[in-house]
Order: sequence, then C-alpha cells, then structure tokens
Amino acid sequence: MNKPIAVSKTKPAGTTFNFEGKNLKTDQIVRGEVVAKNEVEARAKLNRRQIRVIQITKVKKQRQKKISQADITVFTRQLSTMMKSGLPLMQAFDIAAKGHSNPAMTQLLTEIRTDVEQGTSLADSFSKHPKYFDKFYCNLVRAGEAGGVLEGLLDKLAVYKEKTQGIKKKVKSALTYPAVVVIVAIALIFVMMMFVLPSFAKVYEGMGVPLPGLTQVMMNISDFFVHYGIFMLIGLIIAGIGFYKTFQTSAALQKRFDHMLLKLPIFGQIVRKATIARWSRTMATLFAAGVPLVEVLDSVAGAAGNIEYEEATLEIRAKVNQGISLTSAMQATELFPNMVMQMASIGEESGSLDSMLNKAAEFYEEDVDTAVSQLSSLMEPIIMVVLGGIVGVILVAMYLPLFNIGNAVG
Repeated sequence: MNKPIAVSKTKPAGTTFNFEGKNLKTDQIVRGEVVAKNEVEARAKLNRRQIRVIQITKVKKQRQKKISQADITVFTRQLSTMMKSGLPLMQAFDIAAKGHSNPAMTQLLTEIRTDVEQGTSLADSFSKHPKYFDKFYCNLVRAGEAGGVLEGLLDKLAVYKEKTQGIKKKVKSALTYPAVVVIVAIALIFVMMMFVLPSFAKVYEGMGVPLPGLTQVMMNISDFFVHYGIFMLIGLIIAGIGFYKTFQTSAALQKRFDHMLLKLPIFGQIVRKATIARWSRTMATLFAAGVPLVEVLDSVAGAAGNIEYEEATLEIRAKVNQGISLTSAMQATELFPNMVMQMASIGEESGSLDSMLNKAAEFYEEDVDTAVSQLSSLMEPIIMVVLGGIVGVILVAMYLPLFNIGNAVG
C-alpha cells in the first residue's frame, strides 16, 4: 500500500482548507493544505494539480491565548529534557514549537529559533522578549552557554520555575478564596436588599402592622439600596478599575501594598515565607551556575516578587560590593529570619552557599504548603459562620413581623 505523503504550499491570503486526496499522476494518497476564497475554489485548485479530492474541511482559526509563565515553565522543562536526551537545540525547538497548543507560543518559539539559526546566542534571543524571559532566565542561559553546560542549567531552571510557580499558586489560592467569598457575600446582600426585602415591605405595608425595630432598620437599609444601589455598584466597579490602573503605574502604591501585605495577620506570614523561599531558590540557582555574587543579587532583586525584599536585596548588593559579607548585609535589612541567615553563614564559610540556600528554600516551600492547608481548613468554618450570620439576621428581620402576628392571634 502506498504511504501518504504531505503536500505543503506557501500560504497566500484567504481561507485555509485541509484536504485528503489521490494524486492522479503518482496514484498516491496525499494530504495537505490549500488556501482559497471558498470550498469550490479550493476543489478547483486541487483539480488543476490533478488531485482528486476525497475529503476537504475548512480550518478553524485558532484564537490566540496570552502566553503565561506556566507556558514558559513547560517549555523550559521540555527543552531541558530533549537536550539531555541528546537532541540538537534546533530540533528541540521545532518539536516544542509544533507541539504547543497555543499558537502565540508557537510563534514566539519560531522567532527565537530563527534568531539562533542566524547566529544570535540563545540568551540574547531570549532577552529580546523580556515580557516572557526575565533577566534571571537570560543570565542562567548565558552562563550555561558560556560554560558548555546548557543542558544541566536548563534542568536547574526548569526545577526553579516549577517550584516558584507552585509556591505562587499556593499563595494565590490562599488569598483568592476569602476574596471570592467576600465578593459573593456583597453580591448576596445587594440582591436581598434590592429585590427580596422590598417584596416583604409591600406585604407588611398592606397588612398595616407596626414593624419590629430590627425589621424597620433592615427596611430602611433596603430603601437606601433600592434608590442608590445601582450607583453604589457602578461606584465600586469604577473604584476597582481605577485602583487597578493606578496600582499598575504607581511604584509608591505598589510598595505600600506590598508592605501592607506582609503585615496582614496569618496571610502576611504566608506571603513572607513564600517570598523568602523564592529569594533563596533564585540565589541558589544562579550561584550554582557560577554567576558572580554581585550579579546574582542584581537578578534576585528583580525576581523577589515583593518591593520591600527587592529594595533590601539592592542594599545587600551594595554592601557586598563594598566587601561586607552576605550574612552581615542580610542581617542589616532585618527582613530575613535567623534560620536563613545561619544557613547563608554556614554556606559562606564552607563554600556551599547554593546547597544551603536550596535547603532553606525547600524548608520554606514546605512551610508555605502546610500553612495554606491549615488556613483553608480554618477559613471554611469561619466564612460559613460569617455568611450564615449575615443571611440569618436578614431572614429573621424579614420574618419577625409574621411571628409577632402569629403570637398576637394566638
């Protein structure tokens, strides 16, 4: 049986169709793409090429998704695995690009591959896309290229990104859950005040009975929501969008927010531990790659994830540049726990700073994992009690006049 062969053509403007047909010249089954205004024109084009169409389908245009850091993490792991298996860099890029489900990621990898093919170093090709490959990423790749150990450093980079992505997800879930519940509670209050309580108000008004104090208070609040609720809702939305836009552009607001985040009860400790874990792992990964300590600290500052720790790292960098030891410089910031400083001190003295900081990172990653699990278990009953209390008070206020009428009749 003849094996199917692929037919490829340069794509002009138009609609793309996938086809399967029989080449009348070679008597072979062929598959490929043809671009035309419509299916009739596509079939005509194939007939002119002496291909008898067996099946033809219109290719749906894929909606490009944004490239996320999760996409970059998966790509890094794929590239590391394929290169460790002995595949050439260009072939590894081809496989990673063609196998990706996100067309935007495929396009990005194709652009990088083209740059490398034209003689640009891999690190410099990555650095052309700072939105996806930060200074830390490029520094590590550059160190791997310079030392001829790119496969090993890509593996370290993949581990680093997997760990930091994992810890970021845990912190995000810890902060998102209560935020979502608060939004749901606010929406529930709006619905009850604007639609449910006014119905009861009409019933009680028709009955002409005096309302208990709690019910009267709730009805007054309901009247306020009915008259001004839509403006309150619009105001909340505008305030939320305004805060988000200002936050994106204001360094002072970001710093204040990061400072406040670290001071929050319970949540603050989780964020602090996650930041320290990220800081330690970034330090360890770059130092193990042979990057000089001053350059390491420069990259770590950008990858800290918290402005307070970013500024503290830049202070540490300045002091290390003046000849002060890393541990002494860390101690002066008063942001690092004793355990991290002791591990750093032992690492400096023994020449195994990367190993000791990796251990510190693992400790705090496990600590964050435990804290998030405990927080989830603690938050669920508290949130249920708070929500139940709010709904309970509103329900009691609504039905209290009915109970009083029942008692009066009895």
